[in-house]
This record gives sequence, C-alpha cells and structure tokens, in this order.
Amino acid sequence: MAPALHRFLIPSLSTIAGLAVLISLGMWQLQRKEWKEALIAALDRQMATKPVPLPAQTSDLLRGNAEFRRVSLRAEFIRDAKPALLYTGASALREDVKQPGYFVFAPARLPDGRVVVVNRGYIPLDRPNETSETQADITGYLRFPESAGWFVSAHDTKGDIWFVRDPQAMAKVHGWGEVAPFYIDLENPVPAGGFPKPGRLKVQLRNDHLGYALTWFGLAAALASVFGVWASREWYLKTADRPQASL
Repeated sequence: MAPALHRFLIPSLSTIAGLAVLISLGMWQLQRKEWKEALIAALDRQMATKPVPLPAQTSDLLRGNAEFRRVSLRAEFIRDAKPALLYTGASALREDVKQPGYFVFAPARLPDGRVVVVNRGYIPLDRPNETSETQADITGYLRFPESAGWFVSAHDTKGDIWFVRDPQAMAKVHGWGEVAPFYIDLENPVPAGGFPKPGRLKVQLRNDHLGYALTWFGLAAALASVFGVWASREWYLKTADRPQASL
C-alpha cells in the first residue's frame, strides 16, 4: 500500500465510524421525540376523560396502559392505620404544590374487601395531618409505584417519612396488610378542613429530544469539517512536495 494512501486510510475510517455513531444518535433522538410527543398526547387524553369505575379485576392494569387513568371508587379509610408521609420539595404534577411538605398515603378498603393505598393529598411541613373523614366516594388517578435508587432510601430509619412512592413497601412497614400494587392520587373530594389537599394532576414531561438531536448532528458536521480541513491540508502539502516536471 502506498504511504500516502495509508496515511489517509486510518483517519478516513475513523471519521466514517464517528459520523455513523453521531448521525445514529441524532436519528435516535428524533425517534425519541416522536415517541415522547405521542406519549404526552396519550396521557393528556387519558387525564381529560371522565372517571371510570375502578375495575373489579386489576391484574391487567399495567403501567403502560393504565398510568394516570382517572377512576372512581367508594373507599372506607382504615381508621387505626398510621398514614405514611411522603416528603416532597415541590410537585412536578401538581401546579398548586410549590413548597416543601408531605403527601399523606393511607390504606382504604373497597366494598369488595380489597385494600388500595390512596394519596389523600398535600400538607405543608408545619401543618399536622387533620384528616377526619373515613368514608367517601372519591375520584383520582391510578398510579404505579416508584423504585428506590442507588443513593435514595425509600424511607427514614423509623419509616415515618418516605421518599419513594411504593404502596406495598409502605404497607409492609406500617402493617396495613396486603394492598393493591398501585395507588390512587386523590382528586376529589376535598376534606372539610382543606387538608390534606387533593388536586388535579397535569403531566409535564420534558421533551428536549430535538435539541439533543441537533447537538449530535452538529457534532457530526463539526467532525466532517475538521476532517475536510485536515485532508485538504495534507493533500496540499503532498502536492507541494511533489517534484515539478521540467519544461
């Protein structure tokens, strides 16, 4: 192989590989953008529909097909059950919750005997839980549990304050018995004392994928430009060093 060809081969192959990776990442972000827009539209439609009765059979309720579904149910809150307080700095789904506080999670028994955990609403840090109602016809949003991360504990050492929305873990710590693998974010009714304060949810998913795609495409363009400048310079130097033919 000629030395000049070998000199261009490795940089060319490296550039082609880099362009393939960068362009692929950009195309993937455009696909993610389409997926995110479809998800936001689907969730907005689901949250705007009228509440439907909570199904008697809930084994087919999955995160992918039932998250944020509005449901209605008759609930009798278990009077002697200690609620779980979930700390929140500010809610990404509740526009009216802008200050640190707690969401009050409590078990409720349905007419058929099942127990489901209900997020009864928000209380400020300096306000005690004043819930007194034990039975109500409620509407809310069907939600699924979170998982604790590597650096985030599900709760404090006593289990009084929680940081992860996990109804089954709450039930185990507080002795609520067997509960459904999902929970209900309460929308209505508002208790007589005003707290815990339920409310409507609004999905606010970030959709920055177009910006990410443009970044990857921009890096691809920059790589191609750098290679073009380098190749042009190398070709010019090679040509300049070539002996000139005699006249």
